[in-house]
Amino acid sequence: MTPQKTIHIVDDDPAVRDALSVVFTLEGYSVCVFSNAADFLGAVRQSVPDCVLLDVHMPGKSGLDVLRELGASDFRAPIFVISGQGDIPMAVRAIKDGAFDFIEKPFDADTVVQRVAEAIAAEDHRPRTGTQRHSFAGAERLTFREMDVLREITSGATNKEAGRRLGISPRTIEVHRARIMEKLGARNTADLVRIVLSGD
Repeated sequence: MTPQKTIHIVDDDPAVRDALSVVFTLEGYSVCVFSNAADFLGAVRQSVPDCVLLDVHMPGKSGLDVLRELGASDFRAPIFVISGQGDIPMAVRAIKDGAFDFIEKPFDADTVVQRVAEAIAAEDHRPRTGTQRHSFAGAERLTFREMDVLREITSGATNKEAGRRLGISPRTIEVHRARIMEKLGARNTADLVRIVLSGD
């Protein structure tokens, strides 16, 4: 028997909390729900879940505040931010602040469950050791997730292929790609490949 996976749902809307809680419980997950950031932050310091679903808009601390406080880029579980259709710029900012991916409202329950399952599986297979860090110039500026994306890009994967392997959406791969290029001073994919090869 594999241990039960735990999902933390952080949303001030009781209807969203209840709907997601029912869906994930029926799928066999252990679910904890929080109506505000403070309660979640208190709980997560005691025990890290396998995945977090975090609303962007909440009274008090927002989802973005939570990402920064957690140091989400190095957090041990994937964090999905839940955002409305008009919040794409905010969702992009959340990715830059360390969110794993974002889920747009209104969402389809089956799709959310599938994306969370893929994210947990990808996270379970992610190398944990520092030996995965490469020695090329600027490598220390990249987060572990950015390194994962960079490996996919430089192996020739498309955004769609990279997203499927890493359990995130192609749009999120594009956000990471832009961030990586900015950090490494690369103008295109060929530049990225040259930079990575220069350290091998």
